[in-house]
Amino acid sequence: MPRPLRLNVPGIPQHIVQIGHNNLPCFYDEEDYEFYLQSLKIAADQYEVQVHAYCLLPGMIQIIATPNLGSSISSMMQSLGRRYVQYVNHRYKRSGTIWGGRYKSSLIDSHAYLLSCYQYVELKPMFSGLVHSPEEYPWSSFNYHINEMESHLVVDHKLYIELGESRPERAENYRALFKYRFDKRLFDFIAETIKLGQVLGGDQFKDQIERITNQRVRPLRRGRPKKCE
Repeated sequence: MPRPLRLNVPGIPQHIVQIGHNNLPCFYDEEDYEFYLQSLKIAADQYEVQVHAYCLLPGMIQIIATPNLGSSISSMMQSLGRRYVQYVNHRYKRSGTIWGGRYKSSLIDSHAYLLSCYQYVELKPMFSGLVHSPEEYPWSSFNYHINEMESHLVVDHKLYIELGESRPERAENYRALFKYRFDKRLFDFIAETIKLGQVLGGDQFKDQIERITNQRVRPLRRGRPKKCE
């Protein structure tokens, strides 16, 4: 089966996921998480990527980011992956990769789904049973978005900025998004979209992406072709 086509469009945010090899841990202690975030900042700056949200789980990374250039995301992830693997292999006296293949990515229709993707990413630790609430987890951007910590990594997307006229107001309105249980159907839809590397958006957004990339982004319909009469 051919690899799914990666679509990289400057100015369009992406949901990025990378999983540990055989679902094994990628992070073992606080120093590992801190090194990865430092390396992500370096790679994002080098390749002109704006990181809007993130979550580092023991065996998985989740990032929401917007590239400034067509090759920004792939270059960032390649550089970051090599740097972190070298660090882990040196620190733990091991060899080989820690990643379970290439990262997966999905273009996001920001007006329809961006803040939902923020929630999806930042709720992952709670849904994974690691914490009881997202603010308890130190390795995500949630506490930045609710104004409980500073971050040199996160760059606010305009939709987050539009939540309020000041940072405290934005944080209060953002926290309010988490008062209600995240829709399980939406959670599964986002999960399936990133798993398949599909575009997360409606028909109008998909039309736009197809025009920009000159690539089909909708899956082909299943079934036998019609017989010619």
